[in-house]
Amino acid sequence: MYHQPVMLNECIEGLQIKPCGTYVDVTFGGGGHSAQILNKLTDGRLIAFDQDQDATSNKIDDKRLTLINHNFRYLKQFLKYYQALPVDGILADLGVSSHQIDSPERGFSTRSGGELDLRMNRLQKVSARTIVNTFTEEELAGLFKKFGELANSRALANALVKSRAYGKIITFEDMKEALGRFAPKNQENKFFAQVMQALRIEVNKELDALKEMLMQASEVLKSGGRLVVLSYHSLEDRLVKNFIKTGNFEGEVKTDFFGNRNLPFRAINTKPMIPSTDEIRLNNRARSAKLRIAEKL
Repeated sequence: MYHQPVMLNECIEGLQIKPCGTYVDVTFGGGGHSAQILNKLTDGRLIAFDQDQDATSNKIDDKRLTLINHNFRYLKQFLKYYQALPVDGILADLGVSSHQIDSPERGFSTRSGGELDLRMNRLQKVSARTIVNTFTEEELAGLFKKFGELANSRALANALVKSRAYGKIITFEDMKEALGRFAPKNQENKFFAQVMQALRIEVNKELDALKEMLMQASEVLKSGGRLVVLSYHSLEDRLVKNFIKTGNFEGEVKTDFFGNRNLPFRAINTKPMIPSTDEIRLNNRARSAKLRIAEKL
């Protein structure tokens, strides 16, 4: 197991695991959360998803586990295929795994020194390197603003386009050289984390996949089933919060002809749970985590 699970106990408690139930871990990673779910099951069943081929090497040798090497946006399709519908609980840990961050060749860390990659699924063709070298200035500005929430997105895009005119931007250091002057003093790490977040979301179409998974979760969960989601930045958390609260991603309360609200979920915690100071001290990657738990109505 290469991933130290964030808020492990809170996630498992949130699922309210029934020993004979069917559960889904849509982000298997190092298998930390899955292992704990299996510990709580007797003759229950666990279906796990991970699009990263590296994650399959962590498969737990347990006949109750089915590990699917695909994006969780295909949740309903595979649950139907494996005759696992409906399910009692779904867990999603939306963070980048420790293994991905610690593998320089994957390009997930600003300290990796590797090529700009950021693909969760290395079989797909588009990488971060593709984006910074082929997207138009307008497209780059749009993704930096939308996914990185960077105020000076147009200036960043212009700098990248000018820089690549002299040669391809291949590594993070190349990008840092092109954008370094825009990083606020003493906030360089935060600035480049936002740049990398924007590229990573675009490369993996993360927000689109999250929306698809959440909509399918409301269809595949049993009444009373639990949805447990760990997010790590405001764009993800906002989508999860809005969907749980209103059944849509805009956060708008909608009613039918008779004025009834047709909501798929009831929020178990109206405010997100956050890691303890002790957990953050032991695992710095937990510092931005927010946990939301909902029950299918």
